[in-house]
Amino acid sequence: MSNITPFTQLACPLDGAPLRRTGAAWACPTGHSFDVASQGYIHLLPVQQKRSRDPGDSKEMVAARRRFLEAGGYQPIADAVSRAVLAEAAPQEPLACLDAGCGEGYYLRRLAAGAAPGRRLALLGLDISKWAVLSAAKQDRRVQWVVGSNANLPVRSATVDRLLCMFGFPVHGEFARVLKPGGLLLRVDAGSDHLRELRELIYPSLKPERALEITAPAGFARLDGETVRFALNLEGGQQIADLLVMTPHLFRAGPQGRARVAALSTLALTVDVRLSRFVRLG
Repeated sequence: MSNITPFTQLACPLDGAPLRRTGAAWACPTGHSFDVASQGYIHLLPVQQKRSRDPGDSKEMVAARRRFLEAGGYQPIADAVSRAVLAEAAPQEPLACLDAGCGEGYYLRRLAAGAAPGRRLALLGLDISKWAVLSAAKQDRRVQWVVGSNANLPVRSATVDRLLCMFGFPVHGEFARVLKPGGLLLRVDAGSDHLRELRELIYPSLKPERALEITAPAGFARLDGETVRFALNLEGGQQIADLLVMTPHLFRAGPQGRARVAALSTLALTVDVRLSRFVRLG
């Protein structure tokens, strides 16, 4: 079977020093210590780095995302990401992969499930939401799950081979710091037609779409990307409600728009995302 192991190259979020695990805690040489939760994850988000008391997705949002993703609607996206992670690597080459903004861990679980026998993967899922990380940790102990921030990744410099940013908040300076030279940043962003039918229900009119930013961030060179586009049919009010809850549109929609969505029992959608690839320059 595939050799999936937790990622161990963690750094202290307070001073950047390497963390080492001793028993049920991770500690740095200067004495900062972080306990491992009973579910196996580590909380590496100091209070001074929090944007709010309970940042990130709520418990309800995480549950909705888990139901929706586990039903398989976005599996073509997960498959494309997994192919991109593994495409440039020799079969026996060990890969360290970070999902920065992992949510409840769906994309890393799909990567682990699809890896060929003998493929060595060290996996780290990080999210600012403790509810997301808790959900992820309950589902797969082979991955190292961490509560942390993309703005201050608790990861040692130049230790990551692949970095995923799925519909997230890219902090390219931090991404460049933790990636090895030659490592890949894989970013998935919504395309102009993504969930257009849902947005047409919610908003009185759609704003003109801005062109996707595909220029290489500082420290990176752009590689060929891929558009993932397919039709998705949702059946039942629960699936439709779960999709709305896991998108930014939940907060932007007015009462009338939300009511129109809530009245539906089926919804035919266009999924349109761009998978961009960037290589970390040496």
